[in-house]
Amino acid sequence: MLTPSGIAFDSRQVKPGYTYIALPGTKTHGARFAAQAQANGAAEIVTDAQGAALADVQIPVRVVDDPRAEMARMAADLFGRPAESLRMFGVTGTAGKTSTVTLLAAGLEAAGVRAATMGTLGTRMGGETLDLGTTTITTPESPDVQRSLAALLERGAQAVGMEVSSHALVLERVAEINFDVAGFTNLGRDHLDYHHTVEEYYQAKKRLFEPGQFKRAVINISDPFGQRLAKEAGVEVLTLSFDGDADYRLLSAEPRAGHTLVRMATPVDEREFVLGMPGKFSVCNAVLAAAMIDAARIDLVKALPGFANVQVPGRMQRVDLGVDAPQAVVDFAHSPEAIASALGALPGRRIAVLGAGGERDAGKREPMGKAAAENAEIVVVTDDNPRGEDPQLIRDAVLAGARSVPGTEVVDGGGRREAIAKALKLAEPGDWVAVLGKGHETKQQWAGYELPFEDAEVLRQEWSRHVGA
Repeated sequence: MLTPSGIAFDSRQVKPGYTYIALPGTKTHGARFAAQAQANGAAEIVTDAQGAALADVQIPVRVVDDPRAEMARMAADLFGRPAESLRMFGVTGTAGKTSTVTLLAAGLEAAGVRAATMGTLGTRMGGETLDLGTTTITTPESPDVQRSLAALLERGAQAVGMEVSSHALVLERVAEINFDVAGFTNLGRDHLDYHHTVEEYYQAKKRLFEPGQFKRAVINISDPFGQRLAKEAGVEVLTLSFDGDADYRLLSAEPRAGHTLVRMATPVDEREFVLGMPGKFSVCNAVLAAAMIDAARIDLVKALPGFANVQVPGRMQRVDLGVDAPQAVVDFAHSPEAIASALGALPGRRIAVLGAGGERDAGKREPMGKAAAENAEIVVVTDDNPRGEDPQLIRDAVLAGARSVPGTEVVDGGGRREAIAKALKLAEPGDWVAVLGKGHETKQQWAGYELPFEDAEVLRQEWSRHVGA
């Protein structure tokens, strides 16, 4: 077996001495680009039997049963298995992953453990996003994961909180990581364009809790799928509940001016902490983060003060519009459950602005509209990331769901900027305008191109235009 100078799963990124991993894909097989990899200096091709039949090259072709698993193993070896020198925290679930890992890192830092995060917001450490050349998906491909972990270790990280997506688990992106603590938030309808059924989606998430993938685990059993997961994990896990008996329990959450006072029970005592983020679901994420820190045997007394000032970009992010303006918030909610949770966290009259992504699970569009209408007085339906679909057809599906709820005013807002402007015109001082779906994103994706678009900035611009009109 060759010792490569690098590995690549994109033939265009191959350099002399690299191993090219020719992966099967949904549209074509990577082995069709083996000749290009050879021309770029590849020393070896690793692929499956189908790929071997396609690879017309003069360099060695090594056939393996699972090229993705082999890529993960090779990547871990190439970068010196950095995960083994880090405390690894993996969080999976439909909603709450980004907030939970951010809270984890804040708590770890307060306890004196230098921490980083990997996920939807990129790779972050010390409050900064690091440019490590990885893909922007929630959990990058295994070579990117291992390279990033090695870079974080070199920068002095001692622990990493990682969002672990269902795609990552199915595609072996974290196959060579044995997480010190794995956490489960919840499971709702999402990514069914890829997984096809909720059951298949659940089975993907479940892979994080297979023996050998984690040392300890904390599972939210207030969620029905969490109850099932705790029983099916195959090894003993720690449980968490927000409304019943478990190893870790939420005892109370008292909203105060600008923060929430939270009390929770651990297996041995009770703890109280201040949380700077609003909403019940933020409390749930914080309790999970605290439980995972405790499960790692890190001092909670030192860690919990770190939760007081945490703000997560695009997650219930407050947008200050000035005096006599409505309250405004931006959130990444893009599933029915997340939309209901985000809107449910806001007191008073609520105006929701949301759409649905194109070329994604079309079956959740009506439920998203329905969830918004059930939790807001006014729903303004707009474009999210249309990609290659007709924006009006996507909006029509969301509108149909919203209009199925009697008593809620429903508006087709058209384009996203126009919809935000309409929502602000409909708002009165004290109302909440919640712009949902894109959160921290700074681009809007259309067929073949992207346009600059940041919800928080557009809110400010349109309010200034409205006030000045």
